[in-house]
This record gives sequence, C-alpha cells and structure tokens, in this order.
Amino acid sequence: MNNFQYSRATDIADAIRLLTADPGAKLIAGGTNLIDLMKENVERPSRLIDISRLPLRDIEETADGGLRIGALVPNSDLAYHPLVEQRYPLLPAAILAGASAQLRNMASVGGNLMQRTRCAYFYDTATPCNKREPGSGCSAIDGLNRNHAILGASASCIATNPSDMSVALVALGALVHIAGPSGQRTIALTDFHRLPEDKPHIDTNLGTGEIIAAVELPKHGFARNYSYLKIRDRLSYAFALVSVAAALELDGNAISEARLALGGVAHKPWRSLEAEAALRGRAATPDHFSRAADLLLLGATARAHNRFKIELARRAIVRTLTQAASATPQSQAHKKIA
Repeated sequence: MNNFQYSRATDIADAIRLLTADPGAKLIAGGTNLIDLMKENVERPSRLIDISRLPLRDIEETADGGLRIGALVPNSDLAYHPLVEQRYPLLPAAILAGASAQLRNMASVGGNLMQRTRCAYFYDTATPCNKREPGSGCSAIDGLNRNHAILGASASCIATNPSDMSVALVALGALVHIAGPSGQRTIALTDFHRLPEDKPHIDTNLGTGEIIAAVELPKHGFARNYSYLKIRDRLSYAFALVSVAAALELDGNAISEARLALGGVAHKPWRSLEAEAALRGRAATPDHFSRAADLLLLGATARAHNRFKIELARRAIVRTLTQAASATPQSQAHKKIA
C-alpha cells in the first residue's frame, strides 16, 4: 500500500497553491487513467488534489464565434453537445471512437489531454522504461513494438500518445488555456504535448503548479467536409494503430483549406503544415491526397514489428481525405452505435 494525502481544491487558485506546495502531488478529476497507474505502482503521488468540483464544466461561445470548453467537461457531454455536433462534428467523431461509454462519462477534457501513454513496458514496473524511470532504458526499442511510434521517436522512447480527442483538436487548431502561479497563458494544442527526445518522462509543456482551465475551438469548424478514421485491432475499446483526422474546405472540387492530423504514430498528435499546404489550391483527387500522405509521413522510421504502420497510415490518410472530400465521414458509423 502506497500512502498518500488527499485534498479537495476549493477553487482554481487553491488547486494551484496545493500543486505548487507538493511536487509529488497529482490532480484528479475522473481518474480514468491515474487510478489505473496507481494500481500498477507506475504513479505514486504523495497527494491527490481533487479538482472535480471546480467550476470548469461550461461550454460557452467566445466573442469571435468559437467555443470555450471547460477542462472538467466530461467527454460524453462534449461529444453530444448541440453546438459541438453542429459546428465541430470532427470532434464528437473522435471522442466516440475512444474508450467506452462508461469511461467517456467519467473522463474530462483536461484529463484526456493529460493521459499517459498505454505502452505495455511503461505499465510493467519489472521492465526498464525511461518514461517511468529516466535513464533506465527503453524496453520497447528491442522488444515487442508493434503499437509504437513511427514518427518523432527518439533513442529514449518510442511510445505513442493514446488520445483520440487530441487528434481532432489538433486538426481543428484548438488552443489550451492554462492557469498557474504566474497567472494565465494560452498555447496551441500542437505545442502542448512534447516529443520524447531525451526527456520522455515529461509529456507536456505544463509548468510547475499549472493546470488546464479550458480548451478553445476557433470559429471555423469544418462542419461539412470532415472525417475521423481509427484503425485498431478490434472495433471498440482499443487504442489506435493509426488514426486520421481530416477536414477540408472546398470550392467546387478545389481545396481552399485543409487540416490533417495523425494519431497512434507518435508521442504527440502529428500534424504537418507542409502536407496541408500541399493540398491547398489543388483538386480533391487521390493523387494529391497521396502526395499529402507522403509529406505527412516524411521521416517515418519503423522498428522490428511496426513497419506495417507506414503503409497503413498512408492508405488511411488517402481514405480519410476521400471521405472528407465527398462529405461521407467514417464517423457516421460511430454516431449510429454510440
């Protein structure tokens, strides 16, 4: 049994104070990831700071026509919110492709962004893992690495980010509002998660004592031409081998704007501005989609068991862009069975 203290934050400032005062403390809301990690002795917080009652559950329109989503909004509430379904259907498609209905009811937006990798070696405390114990080594590199990264990996870590929601948010250009000891700041979600480099134990660019207050979506939500495709070993309750979020703005058959992001392939949701730029002004054709796929996968590196992911991702990108261009999103199947 690992002893820990429990505190319930009364407001955001109190949560920041408690978190700053105890470097070993962890925030807990739904607990859908942290509790599992504690059970496996991967996480051993000295204190749990309960933020579940903070006033961060609102979804509000912003002055410029976007949406501000409180960090404690449950994933299920977000997926079925009328404004989100109407303006940003790519986001519900991604959320409903992840976890189970019960977990989505508990999991929060902020918690989803903060979840740790599902690498089996990270969860197995009997094996070396740089993410769990910096400097101990990465067991996945020479081990079973079928599910691991093909982009942005390093000699220290080849784990992948498990979030479906984050892939859609990155494609939509979401911002993260952060509160901390020095006040408030906002960063793009593309800059929120980190690549492993030589510090894989640091997953995000949150500073000491900082917490997520909200996520903001811009006005433009690509409500018509979008698709989210998640390829996995079984239809439900499985993490992505490869996932693709695609969103297009079309003028006839010409692409005037494009967004493209991958999940299941890197330590963070993977977006390429070069791939998106290559689509703008082009016709929505398989050849141009293939060119975008090549750019998005530039630098992809395979290990012993995950070479298939490169071709799988290439085909998934073309398929998802095709679905988005024809306004026949893969996500409809998920909405019917959710």
